[in-house]
Amino acid sequence: MRISVDIPEEILTELTKMMGETKMSPAVSKAVIEFVKRQKAKEFGRLMREGAFDFPMTNDELEKLGT
Repeated sequence: MRISVDIPEEILTELTKMMGETKMSPAVSKAVIEFVKRQKAKEFGRLMREGAFDFPMTNDELEKLGT
């Protein structure tokens, strides 16, 4: 999908270098994808800490299954 966004040129130049790209469009795309992945991981970690997932087995029981 194409969109238009105003981003200062110096930020785009820095982003392009950080993302290891030579063109701005792929650099922005990679940065957005990375941001979304990190936000999802952060949310998953929060849910884990809050006990949102009910696992029927203890860690010891799970490890025994692996052997």
